[in-house]
Amino acid sequence: MVEELLAGAAAASVLVIYATAAARVVKQYERGVVFRLGRLRPDVRGPGFTMILPFVDRLRKVNMQIVTMPVPAQDGITRDNVTVRVDAVIYFKVIDASEAVVQVEDYRFAVSQMAQTSLRSIIGKSDLDDLLSNREQLNQGLELMIDSPAVGWGVQIDRVEIKDVSLPETMKRSMSRQAEAERERRARIINADAELQASRKLAEAAAEMSEQPAALQLRLLQTVVAVAAEKNSTLVLPFPVELLRFLERATPGDAVRQPGAEQPPIPGP
Repeated sequence: MVEELLAGAAAASVLVIYATAAARVVKQYERGVVFRLGRLRPDVRGPGFTMILPFVDRLRKVNMQIVTMPVPAQDGITRDNVTVRVDAVIYFKVIDASEAVVQVEDYRFAVSQMAQTSLRSIIGKSDLDDLLSNREQLNQGLELMIDSPAVGWGVQIDRVEIKDVSLPETMKRSMSRQAEAERERRARIINADAELQASRKLAEAAAEMSEQPAALQLRLLQTVVAVAAEKNSTLVLPFPVELLRFLERATPGDAVRQPGAEQPPIPGP
């Protein structure tokens, strides 16, 4: 009886050890690739609890999440012979767990090296203006260059972004002077255009005033009023004879003529 109990306990212990060695848990964002005696099994284990043959099968878990990988800054010379330093970031994920394990030794390292090589190639094929202002098109070209070999590794490139473009200090100063000269040119053009419009308006105003001499006198009086409003200067204004003649025609004779006195004649010009 005791021997039977011992045999049962030993068998139960063996089953527990076997079950512990065979039990595996695959997380929701993972997939399990099984190798049986070194040969790849066609069925990829999904998330949840799964069993393998101990000492026969080997389960390798592959992360299916999107990986964010920074691309180290690369030094290069652009097509217009400018030395720049460019860094980027790449987003990718595994779409075929079996291919990612079998076709490449380390898919993360392979994608990183391919991204660095492609980034240097993009720098050599592009102008400085494209790197600074046309990044969207460069990102698409960089993504296509990396995605072409990555498809055979079971990896899909989601997005590639150029983060920063570092320029030498001499180039920064040259670009600053260029921008300053461009803004000065625009300011001069705007000022010249304003002078042209003002001269046209002044010519139109002069033409209108030449038809009505009284308008010129009224404009002179408005200027005097505007200057006198400051009250901080002395104004010396010659009194034109034309203004006296205008006042003479505009004022009735009875209002300025005293009784028993004769109106003095107004001297000519």
